[in-house]
Amino acid sequence: MDVELRHLKALAAIAEAGTVTAAAARLHMTQPALSRTLAQLEARVGVRLVDRSSRHLGLTQAGATLLGHGRAILAHLDAALADTRAVDRPLRLGYTCAVLGQQTVPLLRSWRRAHPHAPLEVVRQDNSTAGLATGDTDVAVLRTVPADPRIRTEALYTEDRVAALPDDHPLADRDRVRLAELTSGPALPLALWPDTGTASVSLWLPAQRPDHTVEVRNVDEWLNLIATGGAFGVGAAGTAESHGHPGVRFVPVDDAPAATVYLAHPAHPTHPRTEEFLAAVREVVSA
Repeated sequence: MDVELRHLKALAAIAEAGTVTAAAARLHMTQPALSRTLAQLEARVGVRLVDRSSRHLGLTQAGATLLGHGRAILAHLDAALADTRAVDRPLRLGYTCAVLGQQTVPLLRSWRRAHPHAPLEVVRQDNSTAGLATGDTDVAVLRTVPADPRIRTEALYTEDRVAALPDDHPLADRDRVRLAELTSGPALPLALWPDTGTASVSLWLPAQRPDHTVEVRNVDEWLNLIATGGAFGVGAAGTAESHGHPGVRFVPVDDAPAATVYLAHPAHPTHPRTEEFLAAVREVVSA
């Protein structure tokens, strides 16, 4: 039975897309070419795999069985190729706004001591998975849970929230503030970065929410906008510990819910030392 990887990929694409047209577009093929590939697969397996009785294609029981095995085969192949490519390259740790705050340096030092021949690169990626979804990183520390089903996350710990204020703001010299104080009277807009930030207007009661918000693309834009008096922000304590700025003061917020720090990695690891590194992170955090 001469079934090829392209046949399994075609079946998976049809199952996920629901139509041959959509599946062909996903695979960058023409619709007739994909239909021929499916017909070849059914001929070689000897059973019908796709129910064509409606516009939205569904798999037969045999098709669903083969799809389950096919996905496992494709996943194992991806993992094997990733391991092969990763043997001689550093493990890449991704983050968006902060790694582990004050625990970042202890983590990096302990890894270097324990694994002197396994280099580690710390890479900032300004997207919701810190580079995991695009293959630019192997492990990531996040403060939001990505929607991507290919990413696995586990909660590590929580961080207090801080207000980020221009250093000449009336509240900048306070020891602590409350959410309502940040939006009372003539207030600055709230600076948000939607893809990776932990703050939103939902932190406030409806009557106390900021009148205006402004979106930024990353932590650098966030800090610069705040420093120049264009906005205020609310972030996790790890951001304050990792990003000092001469024009920004970080003030703890008494009544804001804590932010959760997550350790994330692909469901199918892209580096052979992934599990070792995950264990090293857990050890540092629990110390």
